Amino acid sequence: MTERLIPGDVAPNFTLKDQSGNDVSLSDFSGRKTIVYFYPAASTPGCTKEACDFRDTLGPLQAAGYEVVGVSPDPVKALAKFAEEELLTFPLLSDEDHAVAETYGAWGEKKNYGRTYMGLIRSTIVVDPDGTVSLAQYNVRATGHVAKLRRDLKLDK
Repeated sequence: MTERLIPGDVAPNFTLKDQSGNDVSLSDFSGRKTIVYFYPAASTPGCTKEACDFRDTLGPLQAAGYEVVGVSPDPVKALAKFAEEELLTFPLLSDEDHAVAETYGAWGEKKNYGRTYMGLIRSTIVVDPDGTVSLAQYNVRATGHVAKLRRDLKLDK
């Protein structure tokens, strides 16, 4: 398992295809605060809940200066369908070989129903305008995560 990021680390740059097949890089968001969240699979109940929570709070997040980017191991075609079905307007990036998830510490050993396997660990990394990590959360819960993140970022009074 790769090391998890901690505040103060330089966020690793990446370039991945979005749901429309366009290249999107972390450096595209240079100068802006960026929430990079990793989720296991598009169109599953937990991931849909989390994505819709980000969608529903995107306006206030952007008003507070934050951009949102979702990353999963899904192929571009699955991300396009997910974005269309759920009316998601932020980039969803395809990390099929999970190389980016690995560099962010979001790929590792998981346990489910007594079975151990390697998989994506639901995680959120907040990157400051200068490219450093200001917040790194791992093993987050899909339901309620966005509300907790907003509190952690002191966006809710």
